[in-house]
Amino acid sequence: MNDYDVPAGIDVLRVFCGPDGRHGNALGVVRDGRGHPDEVSRQELARKLGFSETVFVDDPERGHLDIYTPGLRLPFAGHPVVGAAWLLDLEVLELGVGEVFARQDGEFSWITARPEWAPPRTLQQYASVAEVDALPAPPPGEGWLYAWAWEDEAAGRVRARAFPRRSDGIAEDEATGAAALLLSARLGRALNIRQGRGSQILTAPAPAGTVEIGGRVVLAQAGL
Repeated sequence: MNDYDVPAGIDVLRVFCGPDGRHGNALGVVRDGRGHPDEVSRQELARKLGFSETVFVDDPERGHLDIYTPGLRLPFAGHPVVGAAWLLDLEVLELGVGEVFARQDGEFSWITARPEWAPPRTLQQYASVAEVDALPAPPPGEGWLYAWAWEDEAAGRVRARAFPRRSDGIAEDEATGAAALLLSARLGRALNIRQGRGSQILTAPAPAGTVEIGGRVVLAQAGL
């Protein structure tokens, strides 16, 4: 069919790409959500696509989004919202958690979100980058794990890997905006995160307890 083996009408983005434009987390975007009008059909499509998340656009002018992993519906997730904001070129998006503000700054797309919107994550610090790199995918245990270590603490540079550890076929998440949001909120500082094979996520504390999440977005495949 095509490089990503997705049906016509679905855009594929790579969100949080590295400085060289490679890597990033693949995202399926269904621009016209009316073709999948109920939660059951949306969940089935997200499962078939197999991306860590698929987003359905219910109103492209208002930016109303509905997000699914292969196994469940999410009220908020970082890389789908950053990707959709870039694709739809909107400054405000509507999710179940509320309005999410977005902006474009050069090569980076940013959203502002609240830590309490993010699903629970175990943020586990390791002593070295080598220990994070050596983890199997996924590590033993249960529950969503975000493994991280400082690359350069003074500069806010972090090495991270993310493991959903759930039965939906995603052994490791390439780039995880929600977990980056939680880590930035916990540490109370801006971060430059290198995740997965070479993705890059930027964060910055913002007013009223919010956090900005930013990264590069590439259109990997246009829906036909």
